[in-house]
Amino acid sequence: MKVLFLVLLALLLAVSADAGKPKKKTQTDREYWCTLAYNMAQPVLENMAKGELQKNMMTEYSPSFDNRNRKVVFMETFGRLMAGIAPWLSLPDDDTPEGKQRKELREWALASYKNAVDPSSPDYLVWKGEGQVLVDAAYLAESFLRAYDQLWMPLDETTKQRYIKEFTSLRGIDPPYTNWFLFSSVIESFLAKSGAPYDQFRVNTACRKVEEWYVGDGWYADGPVFAFDYYTSYVFHAMYLETLQAMIDAKANTRIDYTKYRARALKRAQKFAIILERFISPEGTFPVIGRSTPYRMAAMQPLALMAWYQTLPQELSNGQVRAALTQVFHRMFDYNDNYNSGGFLTIGFCGSQPETADWYTNNGSLYMSSLAFMPLGLPQDHPFWRDEPQPWTQVKAWGGQPFPKDHRWADDPKTPDKW
Repeated sequence: MKVLFLVLLALLLAVSADAGKPKKKTQTDREYWCTLAYNMAQPVLENMAKGELQKNMMTEYSPSFDNRNRKVVFMETFGRLMAGIAPWLSLPDDDTPEGKQRKELREWALASYKNAVDPSSPDYLVWKGEGQVLVDAAYLAESFLRAYDQLWMPLDETTKQRYIKEFTSLRGIDPPYTNWFLFSSVIESFLAKSGAPYDQFRVNTACRKVEEWYVGDGWYADGPVFAFDYYTSYVFHAMYLETLQAMIDAKANTRIDYTKYRARALKRAQKFAIILERFISPEGTFPVIGRSTPYRMAAMQPLALMAWYQTLPQELSNGQVRAALTQVFHRMFDYNDNYNSGGFLTIGFCGSQPETADWYTNNGSLYMSSLAFMPLGLPQDHPFWRDEPQPWTQVKAWGGQPFPKDHRWADDPKTPDKW
């Protein structure tokens, strides 16, 4: 009896002590996403804005890294990060805590863009000598396309001309017969949109090859042979849609009808978004398949892109997509240390797992994970953020609830050339 009394007394004292403490404010989903995005971006942009990224970044390379110039790590870090957070930085300034962080990041980003092409800057990037440069220059061009008025237009004329010169010089790189064709097309279509001379052949050849490589139900083969990996997520859907949209914006008149091509590509991306949402388990995990798995959340890029474009298919609601992606973020970033002591991403899928690296992987490569942050480009009063969270497909299926059947999506007929 005495023991029971003491246990009850201890419980009462604990409850009384907790009652006197102020309750910790629970983060909203958006606040949580913003915290993740800021933590990922701050060490990169604050250092690069001062021209100190190459001095201070704690780098890491695959155990099987090849003999390329190791300084490509810095272009990979900056280009891939900016492609992911550009939509967020495009929102107007406000006096909220988020708004202040966003403005800080944008100001650092604009200074970093300038340093990236200034030969006198310690953070001038590697623009020559490596085929890899084509890849990450494309992510820089993509960041400009995603926030054209906020990140490209404010740059001074000298900086703009330096980018145009560097982008144009990349035509000397012969891309492999894979998704790399889209790296060329994104750069060239950006040049077209910006009013600079562009290579129409590189754009249209990429479009034709992507059409040839479409295998159905939202999936693209990475070249002539299909590979079961996430390159349909990492590159194909986003860069194909952005190439086509940039050519539309440029009012380019070529043999290809970019408007019809884009409408068809958007339907494919919507189907793939459905597949990705169905990949997310009730616990917030998804299948770890194929190469480049350390790109982490980049596997979810098409789902994030459809949310940001406000073109989610009718099968997916804002509430369920936000809830599903938030759960994946929690599962990946709350329990494992994904950063080194300097605050930079470390090689791995969910934590430090250097054995997951491919021969081309460095820890700059991993900033492609930022591509899942694109819905932050929607204002905080948008339904994506305001709607109540809803169970996603696997939660319903494994919870004994009704859930929608899946089915094959037929593709549109081929679109003939205009002449």
